[in-house]
Amino acid sequence: MTVSRTICLGFLALIALGSILLIMPFSSSSGTWNDPIVVLFTSTSAVCVSGLSVVNVGTYFSFWGQFMILVLVQVGGLGYMTATTFLLLLLGRKFGLQDKIILQQALDNSEIQSSLQLVRSIITTTLIFETIGAFLLLPIFVADYGGYSGLGLAIFYSINSWTNASFNLFNDSLIRYQSSILLNIVITGLIIFGGLGYQVILEMYLWLDNRLRGKIVKNTLSLNFKVVTSTTLVLLITGSIAFYLTEFQNPETLGSLSLSSKLMGAFFLSVTTRSGGFNTIDISKMSTAALFIAIVLMFIGASPGSMGGGIKTTTITILTSCSKAILQGKEEVLVYQRQVPTSSILKAIGVTVSSLVTVVSATILIAIIEPSLNFMQILFEVVSAFATVGLSTGITAAIAAPAKLILVTIMYIGRVGVLILMSALLGDSRPSVIQYPEENMLVG
Repeated sequence: MTVSRTICLGFLALIALGSILLIMPFSSSSGTWNDPIVVLFTSTSAVCVSGLSVVNVGTYFSFWGQFMILVLVQVGGLGYMTATTFLLLLLGRKFGLQDKIILQQALDNSEIQSSLQLVRSIITTTLIFETIGAFLLLPIFVADYGGYSGLGLAIFYSINSWTNASFNLFNDSLIRYQSSILLNIVITGLIIFGGLGYQVILEMYLWLDNRLRGKIVKNTLSLNFKVVTSTTLVLLITGSIAFYLTEFQNPETLGSLSLSSKLMGAFFLSVTTRSGGFNTIDISKMSTAALFIAIVLMFIGASPGSMGGGIKTTTITILTSCSKAILQGKEEVLVYQRQVPTSSILKAIGVTVSSLVTVVSATILIAIIEPSLNFMQILFEVVSAFATVGLSTGITAAIAAPAKLILVTIMYIGRVGVLILMSALLGDSRPSVIQYPEENMLVG
């Protein structure tokens, strides 16, 4: 079985297992069997770390149901292959060459021998960030809900922030905490680092470690690190400014807040639309301009190898650099004085076009099923599902079952990736032995 099929089937198996566990009476707050559509939607959203929900998770599911969701979010965030490898390592299983090759390709790692070490580093990094996040959130929730409930909330929101899953136990997401500076810093910090990708975080750690030890090594930062961090910073700043300008006079979102709260709210929105999914303002009350900006940021998403979805920061950087080269009349695409291979350019174009086709197709289908809904709301919902963001204008629970199943499919495609899914369905491509002649055609 190919790596792509292993990954796709692995996620399907997790979704199926999650659905079975969540449909049980012990997962329901009412003690009865849960609705099949609800549990399938919730299980898919958890495994795909989307956070979209058709019910209020805090009231619909019991403690054990919420615990199952948290486990699915954690496993889904780590990735099927990473979680499975970690479990097998705990059981003491030895890995053969074929196992290591599958893991190497699943992690997109160039070195076979370092893949197992990378898995250990991923687990360690996850535990460190989630523990620190829960510790910092603890005093906020304990003050409002007491010891045990506060601890549970701190752990729940820390894991959901780090994995960019954004499941909510409150009916208003985090609007009640829009003025809490500590909560805003912790949640956005976890989302940002969770969206950078493990290899970027590990590279950042090694660079800081060398600096603290006095070891100044030139050119130690990879091109991937530079692109991910710089693009993330640009998107965060641009998004914050855009949301502030479009919403600072809207009395139903940022307009009624103080200047500091407006700035904090705009920044939170810029962070969360990239893949986080929590919100400190009412998304349904945002202006059309702000909704469109959010759709663009969601579609771009986080970075490769991270918890987030979207077409990724590296893809948008390659496309931007490609456009720049064409406008300047150049035939080579440069990023940080490094030439981008043709294969990477073709992959970036393929990811973007196939993602657009997926989003457009799903939007049209839901618009046909639900003709009374606003087009912008439908597009927002579809992009949120595809980019595994989890933000909603409030229509998710109201749409018909067929539309919900479309969103389930879109969340799954967005998590495993369009290219991986097509590879699993069609099989790995083989190099052609035939070389065809070139011929120019008019473009633009």
